[in-house]
Amino acid sequence: MVQSVSKPLTLAEFLKLPETKPPSEYAEGKVRQKPMPKTRHARLQRKLLYAINEVSEKSQIAYAFPELRCTFGERSVIPDIAVLQWQNIEMDANGEPLDDVYRAPDWTIEILSPDQSSNHVMGNILHCLKHGCTLGWLLDLRDRSILIFQPQQQPELKLGEDNLTSLDSIPLNLTVNQVFGWLKMQEL
Repeated sequence: MVQSVSKPLTLAEFLKLPETKPPSEYAEGKVRQKPMPKTRHARLQRKLLYAINEVSEKSQIAYAFPELRCTFGERSVIPDIAVLQWQNIEMDANGEPLDDVYRAPDWTIEILSPDQSSNHVMGNILHCLKHGCTLGWLLDLRDRSILIFQPQQQPELKLGEDNLTSLDSIPLNLTVNQVFGWLKMQEL
């Protein structure tokens, strides 16, 4: 029996496809759908977005976007949070951000979902770093840890009261415990 081999999809072909829900990412000819966020994932994402934007938006330092498609280096990725420094946000004549982003985020944040491959997610973070990103975080809800990625450095595992690295321009002071403490909805 002869099997036909399907031709891998190009990035240009992928970008012409209609968006899916949940959205899909593209790498090396393959399309992979992101898992749908669960409650704890969504809560951490929302709290991080607020914390980052609270200290960076008014002074036009940076802006944290949720689930923003970033296409660069023959990949199209959608970090849980993509932080762009203000000067790297392309805007139209009205001062509104352009819809399509064709660059790596300056800071990429991923919250590992139970059904996600940690190697795949780390691969996206490393791809971002290779193409100009200066910081990556990988939050793991299972062990309450955060891996910090920076160019040309070994990843750092942060736990408990460890301080977290943010972009130099963003005055954000957080510990791992503070971040995961946001999961509590009420005091016991």
